[in-house]
Amino acid sequence: MTVQDWIGRSETATDVLRAQPARFMQATLDRDPGLVDGDALPPLWHWLYFLDARRASELGRDAHPRKGGFLPPVDLPRRMWAGGRVRFHAPLILGQEASKRSTILSVREKQGRSGRLCFVTVEHALCQNGEPALTEEHDIVYREDPAPDAPQPTSVMAPVDAEISECVTPTEVMLFRYSALTFNGHRIHYDVDYAREVEGYEGLVFHGPLTATLLIDLACRHRGLPPKTLSYRGVAPLAGLAPFRIEAATEGEVSSVWAKRQDGSLAMSAEVAF
Repeated sequence: MTVQDWIGRSETATDVLRAQPARFMQATLDRDPGLVDGDALPPLWHWLYFLDARRASELGRDAHPRKGGFLPPVDLPRRMWAGGRVRFHAPLILGQEASKRSTILSVREKQGRSGRLCFVTVEHALCQNGEPALTEEHDIVYREDPAPDAPQPTSVMAPVDAEISECVTPTEVMLFRYSALTFNGHRIHYDVDYAREVEGYEGLVFHGPLTATLLIDLACRHRGLPPKTLSYRGVAPLAGLAPFRIEAATEGEVSSVWAKRQDGSLAMSAEVAF
């Protein structure tokens, strides 16, 4: 079998959207933990649910589940959250059961400047009470370990036309709490020696999904409306616990939002349609 044979593979999960993880997420973001059953789940907080609990012996070197089950057995060691697209059909309601059907849409291998890459796109379709609530396409990229003499990637500068800008100061506790809430064992978020010496980062890495969550939250607070669609793309890692900024600008029904590193370079870009 080849990795292409995984295209079309699917799995289904159900979960009760308990209020407690959402309240813990509010506390992680330094907000009053007041969500209760019957409230709408904030956008992208569905990543706190449908968690995959594998035995410790089934984990790889990075503490992610070993590949070759639902995800294809890509023979590249590093896994990164590259981006995605989300359509919001209806709010997910806390306290109720929901279902998620996940399907491998594509597996694409290519050669990049830093070596071999493999992009895997997974579709997640969430339903509640028999009705569609959210459809997500999630892009995962697998890549080689960094070479000691590998050149630094060229930075892309962030936009300069922000209408609103907020500072985010990562801490070890914030990263630990989000890893715990999403049952994400990836060592780059809590094992600084592994992050630096094995995967070549400056230090602990801020979670890609948490960055996307902060961006859509900023856009929704800025517009005062629920989102219809979201597309986002990781550009460069946020590593080393350095403060960064989340910013937004609007044009018509679309808000452009982005995360900007201390040097002004772009870490993640996104568009939210309302």
